[in-house]
Parts: sequence; structure tokens; C-alpha cells
Amino acid sequence: MARERMTGLALGLAALAVAEVAAAQVQSPATRSGRSTVYAPRAAVATSQPLATGAALEILARGGNAIDAAVAAAAVLNVTEPHMTGMGGDLFAQVWSAADGKLFGLDASGRSGSKVDLQALLAAGETRSPASGAKAVTVPGALAGWDALVRRFGTMTLGDLLQPAIRLAEEGFPVSPIIAQDWAGQVEKLRNDAGARATYLIDGGRAPQPGEWFRNLDQAATFREIARDGIATFYGGSLGQRFVTGLDRLGGYLTLADLAEMRVRWVEPLSVDYKGYTLHELPPAGQGIAALQYLKMLETVDLASMGHNSARYLHTLIEAKKLVYADLARYIADPDHMTVNPARLLDSSYLARRLGQIDPTRAAARVEPGSLATTSETVYLTVADRHGNIVSLINSIYSYFGSGVVVPGTGILLQNRGAGFVLAEGHPNRLGPKKRPFHTIIPAFVTKGGQPWLSYGVMGGDIQPQGHVQVFLNLVEFGMDLQALDAARFNHLAGTTIAVENLSGGVAAQLRAWGHEIRPSQEVTFGGSQAIMRLGRGWAAASDPRKDGMAAGH
Repeated sequence: MARERMTGLALGLAALAVAEVAAAQVQSPATRSGRSTVYAPRAAVATSQPLATGAALEILARGGNAIDAAVAAAAVLNVTEPHMTGMGGDLFAQVWSAADGKLFGLDASGRSGSKVDLQALLAAGETRSPASGAKAVTVPGALAGWDALVRRFGTMTLGDLLQPAIRLAEEGFPVSPIIAQDWAGQVEKLRNDAGARATYLIDGGRAPQPGEWFRNLDQAATFREIARDGIATFYGGSLGQRFVTGLDRLGGYLTLADLAEMRVRWVEPLSVDYKGYTLHELPPAGQGIAALQYLKMLETVDLASMGHNSARYLHTLIEAKKLVYADLARYIADPDHMTVNPARLLDSSYLARRLGQIDPTRAAARVEPGSLATTSETVYLTVADRHGNIVSLINSIYSYFGSGVVVPGTGILLQNRGAGFVLAEGHPNRLGPKKRPFHTIIPAFVTKGGQPWLSYGVMGGDIQPQGHVQVFLNLVEFGMDLQALDAARFNHLAGTTIAVENLSGGVAAQLRAWGHEIRPSQEVTFGGSQAIMRLGRGWAAASDPRKDGMAAGH
């Protein structure tokens, strides 16, 4: 009897231990970085840099709404994360308007210059669209996006919302650690342009150290001019002429008329349902449709039973990712030039056929796009306010420090979105004048029962759809806490090459047996995330420790 009691006790303890391990596995993402989810009664902010979060809180405290706060934060990030974002780039947003009870999409991306000369590039032997320098610069849409958001949904003026950024640019700020590290890795790129060298290198030769103060008086002056004269000074006015003249000296493709013709697009987000939730992404030319394809393709798979980041789970998600990215590379472009209706890519029968192409025990080295019936650096931020408005916003100059070009005296880095074009004949995304390039930056939004549930994004080039799906599944399939933004991610790079954070030896061995080549995780980026979740009362917010970011409540 005693032995039976001991056996029963042992079994009970073993069961308890298993339960505790299972619970720890669910809870560990919330504690791995030492961060807790932020809970707030009135409003919440999550950005990739604490000073931007502070600016958003300042605007909320002054009576501004979520849209006002988001624009102020985006402008501050132009100052504090110049290698990632700014008015020299493009912007996309999804806005839940409490007054309208509806989700709105904004595409504030610009077009290529009217002076693009494809034949000259081909004659020079170029095989890729220019990736840096003046020829890679497309019309910056971010400033028009800030203005459009405020005019439609805000309560303050753009001039007022630029004041925190102006103050920081004039007075300076101590550079945060991860930003300083990224900055230091781009010194050679900045040295190649006189304006960039003078503006963004200390004494023209080095990046600022962590904690070292940095000022950008030229940027402050540019923002002051915009605050005083409005965005027309850039889009067709005297400020814009300075940019065009500077780019002309470097062989750029933009004209003043190109800037004057900049128009934002208010768009209807695309969406798919997944087990009672609806994921919303913006339509092309962005890659949001890949996240929708990806998630919907997986809905019929029992992912939860596989276990989070098990070999089977990772293999399934990686192989599905290859399928949707093959479609992305072939079909997505400026919607004015696409030959495929995006709805066809989201057709459930099409996605089921694509899912059936996954080999459960072999990594695919090459994946072709599907046969249809008609044959990235970035910042992300999100803000929610006491009225129920929520903004999911992403703003980028593409590569680190964009094109590497700063027109002297402006303090503004210009994006290199022209690198998003291809030169292949017949491709809808082929480089040409006045075309929108393929875009990587995508803000995400999730509703449940027609009401807002989650606003989030994952920065980092083509990891973004991968990241959107991984974060979503962590929350919905595995019941993780919102700070599960910390949870280990994978990044499929190309072919059979992958990288996975915190990968155990056993899982790695199985993945290799199935043909995956694993790169050390320290050599690869896994994106950075921010998120806000609507609670029954109040808000939850989280910020990814892979960046210098900060979530805060109000």
C-alpha cells in the first residue's frame, strides 16, 4: 500500500512537473527579456525608441488623440532613428476610427522619378535596379502621410506635432545602444555622400557612441519650415526645389513636378479570417498579402498539437512561407501595373492546392509561384487612445540610412525604394518612370467579432510577413501573453537556409535531417515588434527587446 501511495505520489509529482514545464513554456516569452506587458486604463503607446514613446505620451496628455500622438512619434523617430525612418521615406497605416466604427488604410508611398532611364541602365550593363545613391531615390511619401492622417483623423496641426522632434533635433539627445550599434555598421556608406557625412558622422568620421549626444540642426530647420509653410513647401515648393537640385547634381531621377504630384491613397484593407479572428493588411504594392496567404493557408493545419517551435512546426511554417513568397516575387507590384487580382491569391481552393505542395520531410530548395486562373529598414509604432481610436503605423527609408544621400543643409536622409524594382522584361514590377516600387513595409491589424483586438507590426524587410504570422499564432494558437513578442522566431532567408533563435540541439538535428541549412542566429536579424491589444476595459501594450523600444500606458 505504501509503495502504491509512493507510486501515486511520484506520478502526481511527475504530472505536476510536466504541467509546470508546460506552463513555463507558455509564460517564458513574457519573462525572457525581463519585460512585462504594460496595462493601461486610458491609452497606450508602443514605439521602437523611448523618446518617441515619450513624445506620444506628451501629445496624449495635452489632449491629442491616437492619430496626433502617432504622427508626433513618427517625427521624433526621424530624429532618434535616422538610419531607419523619416520624412525622406514612405509610410503606411491602418487606423481604427472609433467615431466611424471602421478600419481605414493609408498608402503614402511615392513613385519613381519621371527621368528614370531604364535603357541607359541596361546599356551600362546593370542587372539590378540601383540600390543606393541618387538614382535609387523615389518620391518620399511619409510627410504627405503624416499630413493626411492629421487632416482626416487628428485634432492638432502638423506644425504642433512636429515640435517635439524639432526640440530634440535642436537640443540633441543621447543615442540609445542598439541604434548606436546599427549606426556604427554604416559609417562607410555615410562617408560616400558629402551631405550624409557632414550630417550623420561625428567630425565627419565616426558614428555616435551609446549615450553620446547627437544634434541635427539642419533637420530642425527643415521641420520648422514645414511647420510654418505646410507640406507644399516640399511637394512643389522651395524646399522641394532644394532637394531636386541636390539630387540633380548626383544624377537623380526626380523633378519638382514629381514631388508636386505626390498623392496619398486611402485604401480598403485586405483581410482573411482565422478561427474567429480577422487579420487585416494593406493591398499591394506592399507585401501584406503574403501574410494573409500565409495565415489562411495554415488554418486547416493542427499547429497547436505540434508544439511551439518544434521541428514539425518550424518545418511546416518555413515551407509554407516559401510558397507565398514565390507568389509575392512574381505577382506583386504597383497595383496600376499588376496583371493579377489580389483576391485570386487569397482564394481558399488555390491556397489549399499550394499547401498540398509541402513535403513533410524535405525542405524545398526552390519554389515556383503558383499557377493562377489568370496566369527593409523600418520603424513600426502603434497608439491607442481613451476614445477607442487605434493606429498601426509603419514608416521607413528602406535600407539602413536609405539611399545614403542627404541634400546638404536639409538634414534629411532620402529613401532608396527604387531598389525595390526589378529589371526583368515583362515583370509587373519592372523599373520605369512614375511607378510605385514593390514595398516591404506593412502595418497589421486584427479584429475579433468586427471589433478591434490587436494592432501590431514586425519591422525588418522580408521578415515582416513571417513575423506577422508568428506573432499572431503565438497569441491565438498558443495563448501567449502579449509580451510574447519576445518569443523565439525563425527567419527563412533563401533556398533551404534558415535561422532560428534559441534553437535546441534536438530540433536543429531534425531540421537538418529534413534538408534545412541552419545559420547561426547571431548573424541574422529577426525583426522588432510593437503591439497594443484591446482589453474588455483598457489596453495592453508590449515592445520587442530586439530594439531600443518602449511600451507605456496613459
